[in-house]
Amino acid sequence: MKRLLSAVSFAAALVLAVACAPRESKTAEAVAPAVAIPYGANKDAGATFVHDGVTLYYETYGQGEPLLLVHGNGGSIGTLAAQIDHFKSKYRVIAMDSRDQGRSADSQEPITYEKMTDDLAALIDHLQVGPVDVVGWSDGGIEGLLLGVRHPGKVKKIVSMAANLNPGPEAFDPEVDALIKSMTELPDEVKNTSEGQRQLKVVGMMLKEPNIPPAMLAGVTAPTLVLASDNDLIRLEHIVTIYRSLPNAQLAIFPNRTHLIPYDDPEQFNGTVDRFLAMPFKKIDRIPQTMGSFEKMMTGLAH
Repeated sequence: MKRLLSAVSFAAALVLAVACAPRESKTAEAVAPAVAIPYGANKDAGATFVHDGVTLYYETYGQGEPLLLVHGNGGSIGTLAAQIDHFKSKYRVIAMDSRDQGRSADSQEPITYEKMTDDLAALIDHLQVGPVDVVGWSDGGIEGLLLGVRHPGKVKKIVSMAANLNPGPEAFDPEVDALIKSMTELPDEVKNTSEGQRQLKVVGMMLKEPNIPPAMLAGVTAPTLVLASDNDLIRLEHIVTIYRSLPNAQLAIFPNRTHLIPYDDPEQFNGTVDRFLAMPFKKIDRIPQTMGSFEKMMTGLAH
């Protein structure tokens, strides 16, 4: 799992490096290279507020309806660079470093998904922007679902990418469980640093949490898009359980992709999210709708 967090951080660095690369001008006139936006470290877009005794760092971009983006375990605003860059032209994009992560401060108590979810609710109140659409990835996907449970009036639509309801074998295959445990096995010289302590606290949470009964999701009234990849870290059976437990849900599985699709293929990921957020949600009654389309298809063939 340490390798996984390093990969996520490295991914964010690659996104910024590509964005910063100068581009050749197609005209004889010299054109200055575009200046990359340092998502996650942008003093012009960043601010802080205090909730539950913790100073939390956030950034906002764009204008329009509010869209809250939520990063994964051990991540930060910067890991969502491709999503911020895409959605800021259509929405007022809001992203926050979770407590004990990124530029947000450390908390004194054990970290929980409920506390992080309540931090997000407090941010919505602080900015006076609710209700919001929410796109969460991994831990952020869990928090998106919990916003629908704990603060239903603050959310319009939820996109939950690769969330899990518990840390048990229903959600994780043995090798994934081993990966998480390996992240807590730090050498003493790392364990005793501030970053090491953060990692032990944040990653250790995944060995004990979340503990969300599937039946609890029945109370989430917001339309929800449940996402995962066919080679995800979360078992697909578990993803389907989440989908079937939500009263107003859609399901999409990305082919030949992993847990890191928001970074690996942001065009496909963002496009899928874009379509869900832009279109009115409609529950399908599958038998009548299937037969209705079948009849139209056959009528068209007859002519």
